[in-house]
Amino acid sequence: MMTQLKQIISVTAMNLRSLPQRLAASVVAVIGVGAVVGVFAGVLSMASGFEKTMLSAGSEGTAIVIRAGSSSELSSGIGNNQVQVIAEAPGVVKNEQGAILSAELFVLVDIAKKSNNQDGNVPLRGVQAGAFQVRDNIAIVEGRMFDTGKNEMVVGRAAQQTFSGLDVGSVIPFGLTEWTVVGIFENDGSVSESELWTDVRVLQSIYRRGNSFQSVRVKLESPEAIEAFTDFLKEDPRIDPDVYSEKAFYSQQSETLATFIRVVGYPLTVLMAIGAIFGALNTMYSSVSARGKEIATLRALGFGPLSILTSTIIESGALAVLGGILGGGLAWLFLNGYTVSTLNGASFSQVVFDFAVSPDLLVQGLIAAVIIGLVGGLFPAIRAVRIPVSAALREL
Repeated sequence: MMTQLKQIISVTAMNLRSLPQRLAASVVAVIGVGAVVGVFAGVLSMASGFEKTMLSAGSEGTAIVIRAGSSSELSSGIGNNQVQVIAEAPGVVKNEQGAILSAELFVLVDIAKKSNNQDGNVPLRGVQAGAFQVRDNIAIVEGRMFDTGKNEMVVGRAAQQTFSGLDVGSVIPFGLTEWTVVGIFENDGSVSESELWTDVRVLQSIYRRGNSFQSVRVKLESPEAIEAFTDFLKEDPRIDPDVYSEKAFYSQQSETLATFIRVVGYPLTVLMAIGAIFGALNTMYSSVSARGKEIATLRALGFGPLSILTSTIIESGALAVLGGILGGGLAWLFLNGYTVSTLNGASFSQVVFDFAVSPDLLVQGLIAAVIIGLVGGLFPAIRAVRIPVSAALREL
């Protein structure tokens, strides 16, 4: 066993030392695998970044109530009297002013993107005073909070960086009404930062929504309190709700787009991987052909078939791993943190998010590279061990 291991190490070292003699073919193989891993990490980092942005806004300790059967806030409707029912439910955190909640209205406004001057659907959300209490880790970082009863708004940092005219002090028209931006807020890069917020009563008046809302966010005493909270509302005939934890709600909202990206990304990666395998096969066949006499001579000197086969596969795997590191490194360098906006099909609004080339994606890419290397090196390795010893002996 030890002799076999020494043979494998010896032959593998010799193969790797001879790589500079086959530099062009080796570089082609490395680039091919690197392209596969780079595309894999790049495409799936979109899904990863989108989910991260959506889910980072979610808390198990906050509940969202919408009308039963509604697919999103846009299609929901909740009356003022129903908000009072929600406020009376068990499990809701209360302070001196009453239940900590925010009944909200959600409309879409067109604002030009800075990148291409094309209009995008941006969420303009009417909120109540409790909006900052029911959401975790949210704060005004520039300017001030809007005054109730005025056409003022605060905007999320991501929206301010992506869309035109949203700096503090800017005045922006929506329809026949002008709004003044008075503050910027941040929320750990969550989907909330893609929104504009104003006083819900002002928004109801301007958009003629009467006394209606579309969703109610409620701060719960604990994540476990959602069960009693939900049961109470389901049993009350005055309201017909669907209740979600904030985390579950945003998980559902992100699922469709993230799944679509993956459905596109994985087959694309497989197709490119097939091409990379053929590239690796070509490289390793060329390597075996160039070293045919050398391999047969090793066989004549007593090196076993297993050492030849294993060393050839290791050489192919090493080139593939190098390509995987190159592709993953470039994807992380150029794409990780790259900011884009896309349409969230659940709400028909733009969501600003960053590509997230996560360690998990890099590991998956490296595993794919190893598989490509092993498959690409297997058949050339089998050919190497079948080179007849007599071929080398005749040439000596």
